[in-house]
Amino acid sequence: MAAGVQCVSSCLALTSKLSSLSINGSSTSSSSVAVHSNSTHFRSLSFSASLSHNFFSRGLSMNNVQRRIRHSIVCEAAPQKKADSAQKRDRQAEKRRIYNKARKSEVKTRMKKVLDALEVLRKKPEAQAEEVLPIEKLIAEAYSVIDKAVKVGTLHRNTGARRKSRLARRKKAVEIHHGWYAPAPAANA
Repeated sequence: MAAGVQCVSSCLALTSKLSSLSINGSSTSSSSVAVHSNSTHFRSLSFSASLSHNFFSRGLSMNNVQRRIRHSIVCEAAPQKKADSAQKRDRQAEKRRIYNKARKSEVKTRMKKVLDALEVLRKKPEAQAEEVLPIEKLIAEAYSVIDKAVKVGTLHRNTGARRKSRLARRKKAVEIHHGWYAPAPAANA
């Protein structure tokens, strides 16, 4: 019972403190401030005062304490929008994504041209060694595109090295298949 009376007295003390507090955007004195409903300074905030007798209707006796109207303040904030820096980062990321997508697409296209040309040469029964020269030009162009993609950061350097190695290994396999290249025997140490 004593705890309930103590709670009521502390709530009433808080209510008296809140009743002396108010908000005004245009007033210079902080002691007497009024809330204006058409104030443009606090558009995103809305305040309401409601009468609450729920605490008193629970059957607690209030012998020494006077009944006061308890006001509650409800503050509703506007939804947060993204900061300008976050929007700029989104724009930059989208621009980089499109740029990197084009670079990766070019790398894949060049690699596919080389691999297709090597496959055609491999299946050709009477191929000559000179027929590798145009494919070597395609390989050089693919290497250039891969190196540029690594340089600007679109591809990791290990990924670029792996793709260049794939092209070189496939070319060597075609040369071995036709007998234009014979790997040196491994030296036993």
